[in-house]
Amino acid sequence: MPASRRLLATALVATAVFGLAACGPDNSSDQTAKGTTTGAATTGAATTAPGSDEPEGFCTHEPLPAGQKWIYPVKGTSTTTLTYRDTKDACGVNDVTFEPVGADKTAAFTATTKGHLSSVMTAPKDVDLAGVVKHINECLTSPHGDKGSYPCSAGDYKVAIDASGKVTELWERAHS
Repeated sequence: MPASRRLLATALVATAVFGLAACGPDNSSDQTAKGTTTGAATTGAATTAPGSDEPEGFCTHEPLPAGQKWIYPVKGTSTTTLTYRDTKDACGVNDVTFEPVGADKTAAFTATTKGHLSSVMTAPKDVDLAGVVKHINECLTSPHGDKGSYPCSAGDYKVAIDASGKVTELWERAHS
């Protein structure tokens, strides 16, 4: 085999081997940064071979900073009070999912609470307390409606709670 063909064959084999090794979930460090700044969930993969008793997919999220947690808002949220349910991690194909659990809870908002809306259909949007409450209530009323002020996601929010138990910030999690 001439040297040029051997070189080409070697390059093709190397590309195939290294290209296949690059397939899989993107666990790059930029996902961790997204989790702290935009509210996207970062995950640990728990994939296994078919037939195993282990769960497949993304089953847990990275730990959040102290004072933050994932919640699911429910009806009754107003500009003074967030009504929500706690969540638990569940396995998802592309990312961890959050399932609402337990009874409804409430937490007061601070006067300076900020909201961050996220959608796969449009750019993220920072809003004041009235804007985030309006969005939550529009999405609870019509989750798949297109007449609201901003596209609805699946209802997961990361919240920051201060030492007095008041909500200071909410990040909507975008879902595809």
